[in-house]
Amino acid sequence: MILDALLARAARRLTESGSASPRLDAEVLLCHVLGVERTWLYTWGDREAPTFERARFEALVAARAQGWPVAYLTGEREFWGLRLATSPATLIPRPDTETLVEAALARAEAPRGRLLDLGTGTGAIALAFASERPGWAVLGLDLAPEAVALARHNAARLGIANADFRESDWFSVLDDTERFALIVANPPYIAADDPHLGQGDVRFEPASALVADEDGLADLQHLVSAARGYLEPGGWLLLEHGYAQGAAVRRALESAGYAAVASLTDLGGQERLSLGRLAIA
Repeated sequence: MILDALLARAARRLTESGSASPRLDAEVLLCHVLGVERTWLYTWGDREAPTFERARFEALVAARAQGWPVAYLTGEREFWGLRLATSPATLIPRPDTETLVEAALARAEAPRGRLLDLGTGTGAIALAFASERPGWAVLGLDLAPEAVALARHNAARLGIANADFRESDWFSVLDDTERFALIVANPPYIAADDPHLGQGDVRFEPASALVADEDGLADLQHLVSAARGYLEPGGWLLLEHGYAQGAAVRRALESAGYAAVASLTDLGGQERLSLGRLAIA
């Protein structure tokens, strides 16, 4: 069977299983198996599919048809132009989170500074920022040792030397005297009874990185309060949250005494992050 026919058959199967992007999923999986870029498929789609690679591809398509995320099947996902290794121990980096990176970069005006990324997971936010601001020292913290190991691996394979990663329960590993110009986080913010937890890729991602008490607001509210003790005067706190949580996070920031409180929208026009600035004494 030639590659084009193999792709067409896989795309039909993924369409029937409910994939939102069946042809793209099939192409990404086949490229992973063959070790080629997607443009190669468009040029050489009339080639015969090798027997071993075809079997591997069909096994991956079967797993995708059962709902397994493509990023877990290939073991990688692109974020901010960086190819990151992924693992079922961490969330899959998503394009909407690039909004958080853009907002942090816009507030990193000094040539040098320190950024703290809480709940770093794959290290996506920390590494994207570090790649754009080589003069800054970036620290990513995560409670899961598997996540810390993965983030370190991603930093090493990308050759990003100004990002470090440590195991920590939010701020617990930090010295009380440590201060940062920017603190960013994409914390758990989904309510335990949210029906989205049973849909799509989220079904396979770690619940500990998704679900928070108090209708998804508990960790956000904790970070708003605790971050004040680790920000430099004039430093910024930037928090990703659910599309309907902007108003609640803004109220929390304002109640905690942050200035310049605002929310920013993601690629789909939904409020995706809120931020505030610690007043300069």
